Amino acid sequence: MDLIRDVLIQQKRELAEQLKKTYIQRSIDPSRFANDMIEVISGPRRAGKSFFCIRFLKTLGNFGYVNFDDERLVDIKNYDEVVDVLKDLYDSPRILLLDEIQNVPGWELLINRLQRQGYNLIITGSNSNLLSKELATHLTGRHYTATIFPFSFKEYLSFFGNDITTSEIKQHLFRYMIQGGFPEPLVKNLDYRDYLATMFDAIIYKDIVKRFKVKNVHAIDELARYLVTNFTYEFSYTSIAKILGISVHTVQNYADYLEQAFLVFTIPRFSWKLKSQISANKKTYCIDNGFVHAKAFKVSPGQGHLYENIVAISLKQRELVRDIDLFFWKNDQQEEVDFVLKKGSRITELIQVCYDISQPKTKERELRALLKASDELSCDNLTVITEDQESNDQTTWNGITRQVHFIPLWRWLTRN
Repeated sequence: MDLIRDVLIQQKRELAEQLKKTYIQRSIDPSRFANDMIEVISGPRRAGKSFFCIRFLKTLGNFGYVNFDDERLVDIKNYDEVVDVLKDLYDSPRILLLDEIQNVPGWELLINRLQRQGYNLIITGSNSNLLSKELATHLTGRHYTATIFPFSFKEYLSFFGNDITTSEIKQHLFRYMIQGGFPEPLVKNLDYRDYLATMFDAIIYKDIVKRFKVKNVHAIDELARYLVTNFTYEFSYTSIAKILGISVHTVQNYADYLEQAFLVFTIPRFSWKLKSQISANKKTYCIDNGFVHAKAFKVSPGQGHLYENIVAISLKQRELVRDIDLFFWKNDQQEEVDFVLKKGSRITELIQVCYDISQPKTKERELRALLKASDELSCDNLTVITEDQESNDQTTWNGITRQVHFIPLWRWLTRN
């Protein structure tokens, strides 16, 4: 009990220091949270989950806080002792913030019991299982979920104030494109490469190897670096298995672990036939551009790929709140559209990302694929995201005429 008390006293002091820091408003609306529900905040390590929750809870009054991402709390057998210490330190709070709850064995049973005892609970975790298996099994219908990613570009810009010129926005976009949106390197002016390389390794070894009891540590580390290096490209489990010298089944499991831990995410190839969709290759994207420069094999990935990854992250966030379903499109001639947005049974938008559209052959290639997909998928809402072109153009291919909206990435990211 004394050890638990000492740990929570130190965490309470750290909490007080956190509340003194500058807060950058996140895009999640706290008013959506219902007090009688379990609020679940998931997302990558160090993306700002705890800071968001702390700021939100400060507006509600007294709350208790414990961070389970602490090795001194790993071997606790009786979590009632933790609750007893919280009651004493925080004057019997009815609201509890339980940080990195996935480190607690049988956490879902603890959460259920605390809710039955009348506590209002906010829990955070760096593993997407908090949004799937355990929640679906144990907390059905009694929780609200949200995912916090590293800063979006709009959130990133807010750090520099409201009065920013277009030229300054473009300069900030270049930095964001390279360094990514994790809060600490920006706010504390840290070396982002060292910071993200260290965090990348922590995610591999702490959130994946330890949690899932991975035996082939070298293989999952190599897989992670391979996927981050080959972001925006298609991949197959079979080809990766041959490269790494492990089974296809192991690659599938390891890739799933990496996605659950918010290092990468995948987008399926669109097909109206579910069987074809499942069997087709997927495209992989990195959760933050900074990881690419910190851990990828390549020294300097192309700006077009970095642009595409930023767009993918933004669209993935929309998918997580069930605003859209996200795919890419490819035909038998290997022509491709980067993003297919689907709502219900209808394709609502096709998006092509092309950093430099100035070369006629490049523009023709990108638009030809877009118009073919438009015809096949019966979608007239066509967008090309570029470095600087902004216009609405009538485009014709093979008797098909469509209006295509060209928009610079900085404007696409900052529009309402």
